[in-house]
Amino acid sequence: MVEVIEEFDAAGAFPVEGERLSLGVAARLSRYLQVLTQARKMGRETISSQELSEYTHINPTQIRRDLSGFGKFGKRGVGYNVDSLVSEIRKILRTSGQHNIALFGAGNLGQAIATSSIFADHGFQVVAVFDSDPSVVGNPIGELTVRDIGDLPAVVSEEEIVVGVLAVPAEAAQDVADRLVKAGVKIIFNYSEQLLQVPPEVTVHTSSPAVDLLYALYFYLA
Repeated sequence: MVEVIEEFDAAGAFPVEGERLSLGVAARLSRYLQVLTQARKMGRETISSQELSEYTHINPTQIRRDLSGFGKFGKRGVGYNVDSLVSEIRKILRTSGQHNIALFGAGNLGQAIATSSIFADHGFQVVAVFDSDPSVVGNPIGELTVRDIGDLPAVVSEEEIVVGVLAVPAEAAQDVADRLVKAGVKIIFNYSEQLLQVPPEVTVHTSSPAVDLLYALYFYLA
């Protein structure tokens, strides 16, 4: 997980290795990584700051400043090597390697998440799927078999789970979150509309398509 701070230091300098990124830099690097990952899947070998700007709507000067703060990645007139930049940004964001996910909910949304490459593209691997419905437990989803939620503590330890993804009804979300916290998981990605109560050391990110649409609509109307 990326640690962030609110602002740059007084001189506006970028953090050196081992220090925390500012919130703004971490957010922008994540956006660059999203575009670069998709560009690589499309077979692109190089990409320019102008192209990154067109896909992210971030000023190309800002993009070059962000990247140059961590080293020399691009060549004038050529652009950035996509593979190399993906690797470097993952190192900067401390997300290199594989990070194991436990997915909760084997309904339509859970099945779509489990069989999608959306997480795997960024080094996250769904290694376990859970459900509380006895009629669903034991069913296959891709290469995985749905497990009973009672197996959670053992699986978290055996599979070194770092993230729990909730694709469950709102009324079930808090119970699953409580189980994850008790099992020692510190990051929860919540697809439900439930507001989760967790200890301060646990990070919750709630994904809402409606909120994302409102955000996009705001900038369209502005």
